[in-house]
Amino acid sequence: MILRVLGCSGGIGPGLRTTSLMVDKDVLIDCGSGVGDLTHDEQSGIRHIFLTHGHLDHIAFIPLLVDSAFDDLIDNPITIHLQAETLNMLREHIFNWKIWPDFAKLPDEDNPVIKYDVIEPGQKINLDNRVFEPIPVTHTQPAVGYRVQSPAGASFAFSGDTKSTDEFWSVLNNYPGLDVLIIECAYADHEEALSQIAGHHRPSTLAKDLLKLKHQPEIYITHHKPGEEGQIMNELAELVEARELKTLKRGKLFEL
Repeated sequence: MILRVLGCSGGIGPGLRTTSLMVDKDVLIDCGSGVGDLTHDEQSGIRHIFLTHGHLDHIAFIPLLVDSAFDDLIDNPITIHLQAETLNMLREHIFNWKIWPDFAKLPDEDNPVIKYDVIEPGQKINLDNRVFEPIPVTHTQPAVGYRVQSPAGASFAFSGDTKSTDEFWSVLNNYPGLDVLIIECAYADHEEALSQIAGHHRPSTLAKDLLKLKHQPEIYITHHKPGEEGQIMNELAELVEARELKTLKRGKLFEL
């Protein structure tokens, strides 16, 4: 199983893309602006999108992806796996015939180019022996991270957007191992109040949360706000001496 980082920034700018991870050639976790770098053939090969939550930086390219790949999706639609609250947001605010057409009814309701699969935390979705498990996290709206296990038995976990949380770590600790952890840290410590309001980690909260993890995976930090990348990583290095933390980069590949 190949994990490819299409986007991992908490904002935009030269060379920056918002959150999207690609699993093999057919699955996305979130659908931020990184999806725009895929070729048309790569876009047309996507058949599943797992969403962490409904914020714009994680969903913005779903409408454009479906529009671009429309002809290739007829009779072979994309399935969007998401929580009920996120589905309501997409229907009400995006696919509402005002912001964008409702592709769940195109070309017709009996043969749409997108379908929805409402998921719940703890559910395990098996796609060709790749197992995707949503895990609750703590954000400003209902949100999940994911643990994904490859056919070979290797695994990675992705937090999505979260501040300090407990169940995410508890679920990961129930498994015998974890190979890669991708965890967010959006703000530097001087933005304590904003990080709390926005529902994101800062170095002090992430350092405490990492103490809850019993495994020793490779750890990559994601979702930095542009311009704060260096400060965030420097603060983490001072606070987390027992683990090596790396900055996640767009284009990074993992073989699992």
